[in-house]
Amino acid sequence: MAAKLLREVGVLWVPNLRIWAMQTLRVLPQSCIHTSASLDISGRWEKKKNIVYPPQLPGEAQRPAEIYHCRRQIKYSKDNMWYLAKLIRGMSIDQALVQLEFNDKKGAQIITELLLEAQDMAVEFRSNLYVAEFTSGRGQCLKRLHYHDQGHFGIMEKVYCHYFVKLVEGPPPEASKTTFYHAKEYIQQLRSRKIIHTL
Repeated sequence: MAAKLLREVGVLWVPNLRIWAMQTLRVLPQSCIHTSASLDISGRWEKKKNIVYPPQLPGEAQRPAEIYHCRRQIKYSKDNMWYLAKLIRGMSIDQALVQLEFNDKKGAQIITELLLEAQDMAVEFRSNLYVAEFTSGRGQCLKRLHYHDQGHFGIMEKVYCHYFVKLVEGPPPEASKTTFYHAKEYIQQLRSRKIIHTL
């Protein structure tokens, strides 16, 4: 009988403890805590460096080494970063670092740090690298109220972005022909044509 009474008191005591803790300590129940996977940052870009390729055939050319690196949730606009990414895409790493050294934007310092981190990941060929891909993506965007005069307000956005870089071993490839070059070539072709049966 005493064991049964103690068991009932113990069973009643556990729910009462939970209610007491929520009321006095203001502890949130677990159902109020956000635990979904939407806040989880996927590491798909970092996992690309772990890809194991099949063995190459004896006469096949050697596959160049690739280095994938990224930095996430940087307090900078992805649109401003795009200009810097377009500037250094396709350059050798030494040339890209020199170009960024003379740029006074905040993003240039961040990209310089990112490229130096990626260069440290390369063990054998530190200066024989070129920037094959460099992209920026949108990160978290926090919306806040910005209070104005006479009860007016505006919505202020605190934007973050992600930077992704891929370095490849070897000399940079030749630059592709631009639209200006194609237009110039087309005009030269029109000028050099010969119209027959004319003066």
